[in-house]
Amino acid sequence: MAITSAATHGKRSATAATDERRILDWQIATIAAIHTETPRVRTFTLRLPDWTTHRPGQHYDIRLTAADGYSVQRSYSIASAPEREGEIDLTVERVADGEVSPFLHDVAVVGDQIEVRGPIGGYFVWHSALEGPLLLIAGGSGIVPLMAMIRHRAAATRRPATRLLYSSRTLDDIIYADELRGLAARDDGLEVVHTLTRSQPAGWTGYGRRIDDQMLSDVRRPLGDAPRVFICGPTPLVEGAANGLVRIGVPAERIRTERFGPSGK
Repeated sequence: MAITSAATHGKRSATAATDERRILDWQIATIAAIHTETPRVRTFTLRLPDWTTHRPGQHYDIRLTAADGYSVQRSYSIASAPEREGEIDLTVERVADGEVSPFLHDVAVVGDQIEVRGPIGGYFVWHSALEGPLLLIAGGSGIVPLMAMIRHRAAATRRPATRLLYSSRTLDDIIYADELRGLAARDDGLEVVHTLTRSQPAGWTGYGRRIDDQMLSDVRRPLGDAPRVFICGPTPLVEGAANGLVRIGVPAERIRTERFGPSGK
């Protein structure tokens, strides 16, 4: 028994090591589709010759190499659910002074090939087998990894009560607006709450300010005191929301964060 168990463990460890090496190897993906989400955000569907299922919240690296050998790479969260096979969606916001996102937005076309590796990451991840209600908080393009979680939840048989608090500048800046509306309309335990920080259209019924403790309390209350929390967005939003949740009684160990700032993307 012990010998068999050790041998089996050895085989599993070797398999895990092989899988890790494989996902860290660069491969050539083909751009299968490009979809405009907002004036500054597009989703790129990449077909992968060596596709590996991902966990919602993981990311892929993209590498661009110039003719003179100069190379640059950036990490982008996966937006698609792991149930889709053979391809992934990366949703990318255009950063004016960036090196990768302007190329993707202004130069890349369907059929182009691009170097990628992944899926990468193990901390900021969620899957439907985890118990307990889910609180997702996003700012701007921080919605991307949370959208992978929401899409995975929609495809799963177990769907925990989930609330998304999504902060955007204006109505036109809401990424995945139509899809989020449709998923919430399924009435399967997903509620989407928006706040617009710069301008609100006539008749707007959502929030119209930056995320604060009162907003967090309102959104969290139906989920109880200890939901699983994932927060993604600009650093000030992430830190403010995480600290605010602790102040209103959510245990810090239930909160996971991923942040971004000016990074040349």
